Amino acid sequence: MTISASSQTISILVVDDLADNLQILATTLSKQGYQVRCAKNGSAALRGASTIQPDLILLDIKMPDLDGYEVCQQLKANKETCDIPVIFLSALDDVLDKVKAFEVGGVDYISKPIQVKEVLVRVKNQIALQLAKAEITELNQDLERRVQERTIKLKTVVQKLRQEINERQRVQQQLIHDALHDSLTGLPNRNLLIERIEFTIAHAKRNPDYKYGILFIDLDRFKVINDSLGHSIGDQLLIAVSNLLQECVRENDLVARLGGDEFVILLDGIKSIQDATSIGERIQQKMRSPFELESQNIFTSASIGIVIGSTEYNNHADLMRDADIAMYRAKDKGKARYTIFDQTMYDETLKLVELENSLRFALKRNELTMHYQPIISLDNNHLVGFEALIRWQHPERGAISPVEFIPIAEDTGLILDIGEWLLKEACQQLQTWRQQFASVPQINSLKMSINLATQQLQEPEFIQKLDQILLETGLEGSSLRLEITESVLIEPEGTIQNTLRQIKNRNIKLSIDDFGTGYSSLSYLRRFPIDNLKIDRSFIQQMNFDSENFEIVRLIITLAKTLGMKTISEGVETALQLNQLKGLGCEFAQGYLFSIPLAPKEIELMLAKYPQF
Repeated sequence: MTISASSQTISILVVDDLADNLQILATTLSKQGYQVRCAKNGSAALRGASTIQPDLILLDIKMPDLDGYEVCQQLKANKETCDIPVIFLSALDDVLDKVKAFEVGGVDYISKPIQVKEVLVRVKNQIALQLAKAEITELNQDLERRVQERTIKLKTVVQKLRQEINERQRVQQQLIHDALHDSLTGLPNRNLLIERIEFTIAHAKRNPDYKYGILFIDLDRFKVINDSLGHSIGDQLLIAVSNLLQECVRENDLVARLGGDEFVILLDGIKSIQDATSIGERIQQKMRSPFELESQNIFTSASIGIVIGSTEYNNHADLMRDADIAMYRAKDKGKARYTIFDQTMYDETLKLVELENSLRFALKRNELTMHYQPIISLDNNHLVGFEALIRWQHPERGAISPVEFIPIAEDTGLILDIGEWLLKEACQQLQTWRQQFASVPQINSLKMSINLATQQLQEPEFIQKLDQILLETGLEGSSLRLEITESVLIEPEGTIQNTLRQIKNRNIKLSIDDFGTGYSSLSYLRRFPIDNLKIDRSFIQQMNFDSENFEIVRLIITLAKTLGMKTISEGVETALQLNQLKGLGCEFAQGYLFSIPLAPKEIELMLAKYPQF
């Protein structure tokens, strides 16, 4: 597709499965005079692009039917739509994801969360490039026509042509510069960085003694700063950081911005690894001082991954991949530091990728199962319910701990499908037990505690799915306790808070899991409709040996009572712990002292002896 130089209205197709993102982008772009159409999925995007071809497509990657990569590939395979420029929008930070975006035909990549100014500038640049191409074509055609018509006035025409050529070259040079530099910071962008890295790799191949390095830099807590202080402060911070990085490098080094809060430094002609680490240390030292922006002191830090180039690297993608891996290792170690890449990091990443691939099929292959840990009333030692706990029996690796695969599910979005399955399975299981032991009235009052991920609460269709599960299983809402983490409470008010209120409207109890290990505060507890606090097992296990942990447990129980909440202690393993919790007024407990998590058949044997435990 080619935009006509005479076009008055630019048409943009925005593709995203999240209504909020569509609204923000549509409103923002419309205010700029663009004609905006929206599509909520890949199939709709393909139909819309074929029916009325847009001048530009903003395309999300993670979508329910076709992902952004597949949509882009189909667009490029179609003669009618192959020339439409595609800008990817995604929260995916892995360098392989970003590389793939360009491999399938994307012209740009914007990291989420969306920065309005960045989106507008990049859209403007792409539209400008298309318009410039059309204008240049028309200019060339016009020049040839006038040369033929005005041979008599050759001298004047030649002079005029030269002027126009010079202007065209100036415009082209400006376009090339804009295409190779970040519009916000003025730093080289991804395109120029890749070009320089490829040149450096080739040079190193020809000169074995030549050494170079890569520093992959990601700002810590930038999203928090951007969300809390606004995009204007966020943009100013990025500019300030870019200036700081340029101050820390040598004259022949290259500082580039990949997008979002990611920067890369290409170290040219270093002598040893110490040259790279000294620059990393210099950056960390300078970033300990605050940035003064709009009369505010803004503190941030950076996680840095370092790769020393070698003749084993054949392309920029592998080099950037390893630097990215090292950067994330720095984040895992506590942020505000640098980490040097080694092969074991890559091997571990490959294992995670393999585990992720296996997890994508675990549900279909019935590899996920449920276990249930009894929850006991400390008032009468009777069984009052269960916590539903997911298990994964891998066909080759055997049992895989949730501690290992749940974070992967959350990072990849698989937690939505897994969480929905878990919720339905646990509800159905409780209803099955009630029907099986209908002759024991007390069993009908047992509750099921189920963990919810933050992504589930952010899902627009969550309440609808919850209602459907309750309807299908015949279980009433009062039989459920849904457990959330403290991190949910610090999410911006809006969707999650509304979802929690709708949950409460269904008589479902809400518990904060692992209380005391996260971001809890009285203001959060008062603002959200919380019923129970689950005391983390780490406090329970140490309360007999550490007076501070005992005091923490006592304070949590006291706090809960003051706020009209009940407490559930996790990880109770000894009679001493049990007696202490009873003395402090804790209402409920679970742990190995009572029972390990059990398979459904084992629970049935337990229920057959109810109320004995």
